[in-house]
Amino acid sequence: MGLEEIHNYLKVDDQFSTAGQPDEDELKAVADAGFEVVINLATIDARYSLADEEGLVRSLGMAYYNIPVVWEQPLESDFVAFSQLLRQLGDKTIFIHCAANYRVTAFFSLYALQNLAWSDERAQQFRAIIWQQRALPVWQAFIQSMTEKINPEKSTAEQPPEQSEHL
Repeated sequence: MGLEEIHNYLKVDDQFSTAGQPDEDELKAVADAGFEVVINLATIDARYSLADEEGLVRSLGMAYYNIPVVWEQPLESDFVAFSQLLRQLGDKTIFIHCAANYRVTAFFSLYALQNLAWSDERAQQFRAIIWQQRALPVWQAFIQSMTEKINPEKSTAEQPPEQSEHL
């Protein structure tokens, strides 16, 4: 099994990869690929969460962190916790997921804008791989607000069109 089979998998670089919710075999592939840390940004939900993801991840020799970002209400404090965690983890190899890789691409693109010298354009392009033609007003407002805080002189974060899907 390859990492590319995980729902909405994206390799950012040699340190970071993102995806939607992996199943047990896919988490084993994450461990086999050498990742040291798994970060889950989804809330725990029986519809898509594993029964004991933390236990499985730890049994595979990886560290596990969950920052439960409520889909309908992403908060600046969630982003701050995410950013602080990534800075704490330093150069460890990190696999970051949520239900479908929407929360993660939003948070990671903002983190990269703030900490990895990504341009607004690169951050937008990274989100667009997953977001494509979806409009999620709560997330559009969150991304815009955070982009303005990160980069006050540039407040032109591209917003995807509207849709009401829950991920």
